[in-house]
Amino acid sequence: MKRAGGILKLVALASVLCLAVFLAFELLEINFDFKVAHMFARSAPIEEGPTRPIRYKCGLSMPCPEDHFSFKMASGAASVVGPKICLDDNILMSGVKNNVGRGINIALVNGRTGEVIKTDFFDMWAGDVNNLIKFLKTIEHGTVVMMATFDDSATKLNDEAKKLIADLGSSSIDSVGFRDNWVFVGGKGIKTKSPFEQHIKNNAETNKYEGWPEVLEMEGCIPRRQD
Repeated sequence: MKRAGGILKLVALASVLCLAVFLAFELLEINFDFKVAHMFARSAPIEEGPTRPIRYKCGLSMPCPEDHFSFKMASGAASVVGPKICLDDNILMSGVKNNVGRGINIALVNGRTGEVIKTDFFDMWAGDVNNLIKFLKTIEHGTVVMMATFDDSATKLNDEAKKLIADLGSSSIDSVGFRDNWVFVGGKGIKTKSPFEQHIKNNAETNKYEGWPEVLEMEGCIPRRQD
């Protein structure tokens, strides 16, 4: 009987040890699985919603430095859609603002602050070029001058007017002809030719529209006047 009781005690002890070992391995496995899951959860990429594209002033493709004005402008489209001039996210001239017209459209801007001084347009088909000449002569030193054509801008344009525009930094004004498209940014008192100018000739073989060339678009950064 004693031998049988001893055997039963050994069996019971062995069972307890097996159970303890089993529980220990179970606990270790659970802890290991938890750590692995936690590690992968931390390293997994966070799903983000769709991001909006960054928008720069006037819809430019790149931002301008802090000491520059952002601008974007377009010439008129045939005799249907007027030009558009934007500076630092402010629309200075457009068909929506109802301040554009046939001929040469001009916006004058303070070279230090970017504030609009004046906007106007001059009909070079049926208007008086002397009105344009008088306007150009009143522009003060340090003023940024932005010009865009619409329909015809050259029929009444004479040498005096061209000279005044060339003095603002234009390289192409002498070549602007009947129904050409032209956009330009210059300044009163500029000492070099402006880098901001585009010109396309009215050519029946290459015109995008019947009787008119394609629309010109131009954007860039105008240095703010420091003196």
